[in-house]
Amino acid sequence: MKTELILVGKTVNKHFTTLINDYVERITHYMPFAITVLPELKNTKALTEEQQKEREGELILSRLQPSDTVVLLDEHGLLLRSIELAAWLERKQQHARRLVFVVGGPYGFSPAVYKRANEKLSLSPLTFSHQMVRLVFVEQLYRACTIIKGEPYHHE
Repeated sequence: MKTELILVGKTVNKHFTTLINDYVERITHYMPFAITVLPELKNTKALTEEQQKEREGELILSRLQPSDTVVLLDEHGLLLRSIELAAWLERKQQHARRLVFVVGGPYGFSPAVYKRANEKLSLSPLTFSHQMVRLVFVEQLYRACTIIKGEPYHHE
């Protein structure tokens, strides 16, 4: 199963970028994994929040294939413990051809993206910046991979 993380806008903090790249490299030892960065919209001050979500949504949808299993990282999504995320991922590995996680822009997702999504996951009841979510997600994905393999990275 191929796994991809789609992001709206690049990661601007160089420290986050270094850590994210480290976890991406680790994850690729367990499964094919890639990050796709969609360009940030230009001249957003002239756009309403809804217009911005719609345009970002069009960019997101253009990257998806009909057979993709699409999972939005969303504050209203399913909240799992790390061990539960590992079990969830293991089930997906048996059925999905391509598992695509999506982090939206600052205002969230358009209705069209919500409609296309197969599932929503929440990383925490806390609110994180969109920059921080990227790092937290790749760390948790790596943790799930090590749990599946029974490696000692995760401690109960």
